Amino acid sequence: MTEEKKTHFGYKLIPEEEKKARVNDIFTSVASRYDLMNDLMSMGTHRFWKRYVARKSGLREGDRAIDVAGGTADIAMLLADRVGESGEVVVYDINAEMLQVGEEKCVDKGYLKNIRFVQGDAEEIAFADNTFHCATVGFGIRNVTHLDRAFKEMTRVVKPGGNVICLEFSHPTNPVLRKLYDLYSFNVIPFIGENVTGNRDAYVYLPESIRKFPDQEGLKKIMEEAGLFNVRYHNLFNGIAAVHIGTKV
Repeated sequence: MTEEKKTHFGYKLIPEEEKKARVNDIFTSVASRYDLMNDLMSMGTHRFWKRYVARKSGLREGDRAIDVAGGTADIAMLLADRVGESGEVVVYDINAEMLQVGEEKCVDKGYLKNIRFVQGDAEEIAFADNTFHCATVGFGIRNVTHLDRAFKEMTRVVKPGGNVICLEFSHPTNPVLRKLYDLYSFNVIPFIGENVTGNRDAYVYLPESIRKFPDQEGLKKIMEEAGLFNVRYHNLFNGIAAVHIGTKV
């Protein structure tokens, strides 16, 4: 009998085939308040981090980009400003409710001329090789079952010379800050989540998934093994978050 493969869902070990559905349920339940929660949890700093990703994208007028797990389109709109109306940005997300929130936001802000929404799995991106000039993923890669597959897929769909950029919560380098961050993550965030979204479990999962995520050097290695070169990272807020950038040759 083949041994059942397990993966982490926060601190819990669950069968691999269950993770996708559990993550999907979380984002379905919080989609309408997702942006508000990001602002409250980070006190708005996530918006500066996303602008940093856009600046590092290397995109120019007329280019094409894909934002994987791009849900509510924060990063996509920043990329759309760079590629202009002659370019295109694809928001690629597995969760229909998150995509709906993102599309409605883009309608309100007049971005649908160069942003397209596609539902799909980050581990099996439904585009041909060498389609995009850049691929980004912001605060979504923790939720995939197989990190290696997702990065290989993002690398595959990017043109040679293009960048794959990952913005993700990481591991603070300062021990004192790390302890304060733990107190905030495991006490304050679930409290805010319960009161704003009604789903405390989703915001218990969030800090747990961050703690189980590879550190900066570990993620760099995964990206290198996916076929990316010159992988480098930039710590934000002393490593509370980090931006990793790799180039496809």
